[in-house]
Parts: sequence; structure tokens; C-alpha cells
Amino acid sequence: MLNRRHLLAASAAAIGLGVNQQVAAQSPTAVQARLLYDQIFEGMLAADPLNASGLGLDTGRRAVLKTKVGDRSEAGRLGAFRPLIDARSQLKAINRQSLSGRDLTQYDTVVWFADHCAEAEKFPFVGVDSYDYPVPYVLTQLSGAYQEVPDALATKHGIETREDCEAYLARLNDFAKALGDEVARAKDNAARGVVPPDFIIDKAVAQLKALAAETGETSGLASSLGRRAQQKGLGSDWGAKAAAIVDGPVASGLAAQIALLTAQRRTAGHEASVTRGPIPAGFYEYALRFHTTTKLTPDEAHKIGLTQVADLTARLDPLLKAQGYTQGSVAQRLDAFAKDPAQLYPNTEAGRAELLAELNRQMAAVKAECPRVFNTIPRAGMEIRRVPPAIELGAPRGYAESGSLDGVRPGVFYINLRDTNDWAKWALPTLTYHEAVPGHLFQGALLLEAGDAPLLFKNLGFTAYGEGWGLYGEQLGDELGMYDAYPAGRIGWLQSFLYRAARIVLDTGIHSKGWSRERAIAYMSENVGLPQGAGENEIDRYVVWPGQACGYKIGHTEIDRLRTKAKQALGARFDIKGFHDAVLLGGSLPLDVLERVVDEWTVAQGRA
Repeated sequence: MLNRRHLLAASAAAIGLGVNQQVAAQSPTAVQARLLYDQIFEGMLAADPLNASGLGLDTGRRAVLKTKVGDRSEAGRLGAFRPLIDARSQLKAINRQSLSGRDLTQYDTVVWFADHCAEAEKFPFVGVDSYDYPVPYVLTQLSGAYQEVPDALATKHGIETREDCEAYLARLNDFAKALGDEVARAKDNAARGVVPPDFIIDKAVAQLKALAAETGETSGLASSLGRRAQQKGLGSDWGAKAAAIVDGPVASGLAAQIALLTAQRRTAGHEASVTRGPIPAGFYEYALRFHTTTKLTPDEAHKIGLTQVADLTARLDPLLKAQGYTQGSVAQRLDAFAKDPAQLYPNTEAGRAELLAELNRQMAAVKAECPRVFNTIPRAGMEIRRVPPAIELGAPRGYAESGSLDGVRPGVFYINLRDTNDWAKWALPTLTYHEAVPGHLFQGALLLEAGDAPLLFKNLGFTAYGEGWGLYGEQLGDELGMYDAYPAGRIGWLQSFLYRAARIVLDTGIHSKGWSRERAIAYMSENVGLPQGAGENEIDRYVVWPGQACGYKIGHTEIDRLRTKAKQALGARFDIKGFHDAVLLGGSLPLDVLERVVDEWTVAQGRA
């Protein structure tokens, strides 16, 4: 999955000049729209300073952003949604009929996003987390400043000067403030009756305690600054200065969050569904629309998931038999195959290193085949790393972060290696194709190096598009022949599709049909065959991110449908490289806007 959907296509040094040149070449209405987009984008950077640092846009007139982590108070609960919400009247004042081509695509995309951001405002308990998702709970295993800030400071906050060190200390103090603001918001939500389920609180408390246990100059927060400052010859006392804040206001903030959640745990319910108590069914319906960019109802999505689970189960059956697994259900055989000792890496640091080395080999191998189906191969660096151990208990199985605008920070695919027994060797290639090449990192790098769209447009992201492309990247792995000499890998690919289809069933089952956590875990085990720990982690993720899990397979199904539609219309004129340009180079789009783009490309190809 994509950790951040901020896939921008410009260099940081050329932002001002690039915008002015673009404006000069566009129609008056397009100029009006672009200037508004730039205004919104600046507001989004101010609302999400850690993203500004990740993009390398925290210098010059934006340098103050390097001292902040973002407003986590009630006033800031909608985060980067707020500038879009505030600009809706100005967006609607633009004459849409005067726009065409890429300008119209951009306008419709931004308006779609702004309208759906505004819907979140209807629900007073909703906040926007670091993934830019509308979420019902302030503190969970996947949301809260504690979950985002430490890694962001280590990987996104650059240290080159003494001013950078001072900004780091300021950010630590702002982190402490954010922790307190989140306590206040979580208390307000509890007064409304909105409290996470008990099992979610348990995971969040475990992770908070792990972070709180890191103290002094050896803590990750302090040592990151101390080590890097010394490497740059900036002095040896920065670690001690950071430790004073870590052991003071940050420790107090973490203790307050632990105390709050511990108190809430005593009376928290066990019901998994977000549609309970004061949270109306309308919130889940909204979340489903937000993540799938469709008008599918929960019932319609549930039926799609059931159909695809049945189809993929049938496809896996003969492949498992060919591997010698003939007894039991498909899920039971997948589970048995995944537990084969020959398919597992040792659950040791050496085993983890061996696994990471194999993933890097797989990434290089598939990248070498990509010129067959892509016009452009990105130049940007791409790396594969382990999820930081401090957050791996609640973190997803894998996720990707795009690189910085200037190319200094590479795109990174993070894999959760808490337990290597969660990763059978035959399941790893498809993960590489999804998260790295030709999936998320590839997609993000192309946008870093090509195109001239407004930065706002490149800063928006849609689950169905981004994760749909990730699954399509897995499909391309098969089409490029990556499993021809490794048929077990094809089982991994189809199981990946199977559990993404099962996600639709599970997400809608939990949030619209009242499924319990236990029933959902049992469905995952009985139909997908994921290891127990991985299955539980998946279910807990759906509980706190309603609707998000449905975007993957619904997005992939639509991208694949659009390709089939274009091939049928064009016949021998269909060009897979051109199709990929049409889908990728315009950036992330709602699915109905994407269909219009592909249809226009198809018509143009037919005339060529």
C-alpha cells in the first residue's frame, strides 16, 4: 500500500519558474484554476508540515514548517482536507465549460476531492490521519502522532545546519503538544461515545509503551539528531538537548495518552463495526465512496467481493494440486504450503537480511523487463527497508513511500518483518511487484520525473487508483513472465488477489453487516489462508480504516476493465505502452475521471 499518496512531478528548485511558465501558456480559465490550485497546495503544506519535509519543501519562505509536526487539536482535525474544503466556492466559480483535455481532468479531480473532503466535516468525531484518510478514532495502532512523527523525524527531517538542529528540537516540542492535543480530542470523542474497540486499544497501548520506553540520548528520537549532527560536524550536544525534551514534555505526553487509553480500555466494547453507538451508517457509506471513488453501496460491494473470492479460489485449486497439495480446502492448502519450512526464512536478523536481499534481487529483475511495456523507466532511486520495529506490531504488512521532489530521498518499500513466518517465499515476488516495481515506487518515480501538472494535483491521491495500480502491477509481473520459471510464485500472486477480494467481503461485513472480529478472522482463515498473526493484523486494520480495504480490488478491476475495453476498440492498434502512459502520467484520478481519460486516449489512437 501507499503510505503517502503525494506523488509530485517537478523539481523543488524549479517550482516557481515552472508554475509561471505553465500559466503563461494556458487559457485564462486554466490560469485562474492553476493559481487557485497553487494556493490550496500551500495550505495543504502548512496543514501537514511533515509532508512538506518529505517533499523537500520546508526551506526558504516555508522554513517555518520545519519546526512543526502539524495541528492535532480540534481546530486541525481535518488536516490537509481543510484548504480544499475552504476553496470549494472558488473552485465552483471557475467556468468548467471553458476547460478541456488535461485542464478539465485536473479540475474535475480536484473538485471531486474537495467535495468528498467536505463530507468529512459532517461527522464531528472524524479526523484525518497521516495517510490522509478520514478516520473515526484519534488514537489507534495506525493513527496518532506517536505513530507518524518518530519515523518522519528520522527519515524526512534533513540535518545539514545548526538551524536544522534547532528546528528538530522545535519539532520535538511540537510533537509533545500534538500528543496533548490528541488526548483532548480523544476525550471529546469519548464524551460523544466514540471509543476504539478494546483490541485496538490494546495494540495502541503496546506501541505507545514501546516508544515511551525509549529514553535519554539512546532513544530513537534523540539519537537520530545527535548522530546526524555529529556526522555533519555541528557539535556533540544536540543529542542531550533532544533527550531533555524526550524525557520531559514528550514523555509526559506519551504517559497521558497511555493513561487515557488504559482508562478507556476498562469500559471499551469489543464490537468491531464502526457503525455502532453514535456513529451513523452514513459514515461508512461515505468512507466507502471516498476510498473506491464509486457510488457502490455496501451490499453491492459485498457481492462483488464474494464473486471474486469464488473465482480466484477456483483458479488456485489446480495450481496447488500441481505443487502436490491435493487435500483440504484451497485455504487449508495455502496455509500448509505457507508453513512448509523450505518456504520460510529464519525468524532471525540474518533471516531478515536474507529476505531483504532477495526482494532487492526481485525488484532488479522485474525492472529489467519493464521496457517491454513502458515507454519510460524512472531514474529515481528505490529502496526496500524493514518497517521500524517500534511500530511493526500495528503496521501494515507492506507499504511504500514516494521519494522527495529533488530526488535526494529515494522511494522506499517498507516490509513488516516482525515475524518472517508471515512471509512464505512464494508470496514475496508479487509483493515486490505491488509495492516497488512496476507498482507504487515505479508509479511514484515516474511522476517525480515527468509531467507538468500543478503540484496540488500531484499531491492528491485516491485509494482505488493507487492501490488498483499496485494490483495491476502484480498482474504485469505475471504478464512479463516473472513466474514462468517459478510457478509457485503465481500461487502467491493469485492468493494476493484472493485476499484483496476477501477484503471487500470483510470490510463490508464488519462495517455494514455487523460481523465480529472473530467472525472476520475466521473468514480470512477459511478463505485466504493467511498466517494467523497476519490475518489478525489485517482485520484490525479494516476496523480502524473503514472502506479503505475495498479500494484495492475494485480499483484493479476497473483498470483491467478499461484496458480490455480499449483493446477491444482498437484491435491491432492497441499499444500497451501508450495505455500505460494514459493511465499513469496524468496522476491519481477518481475512477470515473480515469475512464474518460482512457476513452479519450482510445479515440485518439483510433484516429492516429
